[in-house]
Amino acid sequence: MSTSKLTNTILNEDCVTGLVKLDDNSIDLVVTSPPYDGLRDYKGFTFEFPRIIKQLYRVVKEGGVVVWVVADATVKGTETGTSFRQALGFMEEGFNLHDTMIFRKANPIPQIYRKRYNNEFEYMFVFSKGTVAKHNAIMVPCLHAGLELGTTTYKNYSKGEQTRKKLANPVKAEKVKGNIWEYVVGKKKEDQEAKEHPAPFPAQLARDHILSWSNEGDIVLDPMCGSGTTLRVAKELDRNYIGIDISEEYCKIAERRVANADNASNLDTHQKSLI
Repeated sequence: MSTSKLTNTILNEDCVTGLVKLDDNSIDLVVTSPPYDGLRDYKGFTFEFPRIIKQLYRVVKEGGVVVWVVADATVKGTETGTSFRQALGFMEEGFNLHDTMIFRKANPIPQIYRKRYNNEFEYMFVFSKGTVAKHNAIMVPCLHAGLELGTTTYKNYSKGEQTRKKLANPVKAEKVKGNIWEYVVGKKKEDQEAKEHPAPFPAQLARDHILSWSNEGDIVLDPMCGSGTTLRVAKELDRNYIGIDISEEYCKIAERRVANADNASNLDTHQKSLI
């Protein structure tokens, strides 16, 4: 079997088994969140991390990106450090650690106080195979847009290609978004579709990464697709998708959500035609 034959399908099988079926250098973007530290029951999933990252490096295109959303449990008074070990594992396999981003939860689950602050974030490690080929930067308004600067206290210590010789004056209207992204978890209608899964991430998180690191027509993979958030959003944004999950129950949820994305896309096209 090949990647082209599996495009826009969901494979109900173990992650590594599914990855082996894909061609070398055939995937543009991976957006996924692995199970970690045994916190939840994922319907029989076995997590063979070394084999998974080896297969990911093989199937991702040169210049392609893997977005790996992960956090750490606290066991016997210490955080496990699983996230850091996984990041180092990707680097040892040959990936670049392109960016260490933060997924901040606007509505974190309250925790029992045990001499530590309430946890409200997860890591979003962005790994690249070589130099990133595509980056459609999300822009946000500048706080002081249009301000005329007489003098500035801004410092620049960068070297080489990042050196800024002249600061914008007046201040630009927009700037590239920072790498801490905040989302409400589980409240939006599109996220409620995934409530039968124990740990879905927000659809907007997947949307922002898919827009950032891929173009229309690209292939987006989620090798542990769960409720299918990545696949649903990829379909919505006119990307191709491939999902893999060992749970038949979760695959059915993912298939239903992708179908809903089809319906939303068709409705949007119909509405545009009426304008």
